[in-house]
Amino acid sequence: MHPYRTHTCAALTPADVGNTVRLSGWVHRVRDHGGLLFIDLRDHYGLTQLVIDPESAAFDLSSRVRSEWVIRVDGEVKARAAEAVNPKMATGGIEVFIRELEVLGEAQELPLPVFGEPDYPEEIRLKYRFLDLRRETLHANIVKRTKVIASMRRRMTDLGFAEYSTPILTASSPEGARDFLVPSRIHPGKFFALPQAPQQYKQLLMVAGFDRYFQIAPCFRDEDPRADRLPGEFYQLDMEMSFVTQEEIWATMEPVISGLFEEFSDGKPVTKAWPRIPHAEAVRKYGSDKPDLRNPIEMQDVSEHFRGSGFGVFANQLAGDDKVEVWAIPAKGGGGRAFCDRMNAWAQGEGQPGLGYIFFKEGAGSGPVAKNIGEERTAAIRTQLGLADGDAVFFVLGRPEKMYRFAGEARVKVGLDLGLTKLDQFALCWIVDFPFYEWSEEEKRLDFAHNPFSMPQGGLEALKTQDPLTLKAYQYDAVCNGFEIASGSIRNHETDTMVKAFELVGLSKQEVEEQFGGLYRAFQFGAPPHGGMAPGVDRIVMLICGVQNLREITLFPMNQQAEDLLMGAPLPASAKQLRELHIRLNVER
Repeated sequence: MHPYRTHTCAALTPADVGNTVRLSGWVHRVRDHGGLLFIDLRDHYGLTQLVIDPESAAFDLSSRVRSEWVIRVDGEVKARAAEAVNPKMATGGIEVFIRELEVLGEAQELPLPVFGEPDYPEEIRLKYRFLDLRRETLHANIVKRTKVIASMRRRMTDLGFAEYSTPILTASSPEGARDFLVPSRIHPGKFFALPQAPQQYKQLLMVAGFDRYFQIAPCFRDEDPRADRLPGEFYQLDMEMSFVTQEEIWATMEPVISGLFEEFSDGKPVTKAWPRIPHAEAVRKYGSDKPDLRNPIEMQDVSEHFRGSGFGVFANQLAGDDKVEVWAIPAKGGGGRAFCDRMNAWAQGEGQPGLGYIFFKEGAGSGPVAKNIGEERTAAIRTQLGLADGDAVFFVLGRPEKMYRFAGEARVKVGLDLGLTKLDQFALCWIVDFPFYEWSEEEKRLDFAHNPFSMPQGGLEALKTQDPLTLKAYQYDAVCNGFEIASGSIRNHETDTMVKAFELVGLSKQEVEEQFGGLYRAFQFGAPPHGGMAPGVDRIVMLICGVQNLREITLFPMNQQAEDLLMGAPLPASAKQLRELHIRLNVER
């Protein structure tokens, strides 16, 4: 017999009744039922109920075991009584009567419970992550993550993509965040960077003629953490294709991503044909470039109904600034003063002066806005938005670039509070035609709006002749339920276009050659048109598991201060290490 187990804790069925078996695992919980002891034994695969009575030679030892002790038992499989069968357990039809027990590892008093999974402080959960990972929900999330990644690999391989591993130690690159730098001992004063993404390497693979590349790639960015972005590292399904249009990339990757959600959605609806929404349209309709399309609300411009009206707060600003607009957020079923007042109070809590509204009843509009603009204008707004009695509409005023985010947040809140957002589904779309450049108020100059390696629509000629702020890029994002889950583009593979694009943000040709020498040289020796994208593994798994924080699907995450509480990192370097690296610290005390 195997020294530790003949079966796992999920394997035994009524077909095993009468057999002698050996199991090993963790004591999940112990229950004393008037002389009989019941022990739930847990391993990676599941639970088995063990039973021991006072007549057994192992009873005294069994009575001393506690939660999370590791034990081995030998025993006989017996069928449970009909009333004791647990249909929710894979092994719910049997139990094992213990004949022999061995303690393989005792456990001290636990700093956090494993059974029952109550809420516990994050600091304790991360410091004792090895215990936290024993919890059923978190353990299942991590297992599901491995299955999602395996499915990604299978789907990409089936499409003719090959997996190539790109370097971890590389050169610093402007990907939109700070690099993690690694000092070189052999080259004093010089530093490697951990890759923010394999962007340049995968483009070089296309130049090298590999055609279809993918990789489950680790990426490293020194940026502030948030619920949907972990500090330090994350993983993405990085892919690139040669001789393709962006439409071909969409057609290739839509089935991969939709298929993943379908495979792991437990029957929840998943978008089949993804809408393609221009960036500017997404901002105006949804107040976001990553809209949650489970929410059916679409905002509209209703500025004309307020020009010259009696509602001075809006009319005066519209008259004084031709860039100011009024956006309407229709609220089906929100036509009550109490709800409208709650939304107004919420807006004030968000630092806004308020949220104007009209609600409709008995064929007319009510509220201060309706009273001031009059029946005719109120009726015109109602007609434009397709509203009826029992509905409401909220208004946001301002320059679109300054107020669209708040308008989008109001749209999200209205959808959730009124139950309009259909939460039990995965709504996917493409956001396309991103602006190539944006204006940096902080630095008072042009900057890339997204990936600096994207091809501008119109190419070199557009860079030379168009207002840079009107340029669009062959840039696209995949969005699911309000989260950006992928970003990609058709790449700029022409040296002249590359140089001109960077010159507009202040880099000279010489600086481009120095900073991006690998790509610059490669593009001079026959570069194919190419493009790709990078779906985020972590966010996709987070959505599939239905959790709100990436820590719930990550093995060993850092805390919100970018510290690894389990390993105690980051740690000071020793004096010897610093000498070898030719580094002298200048830390502010």
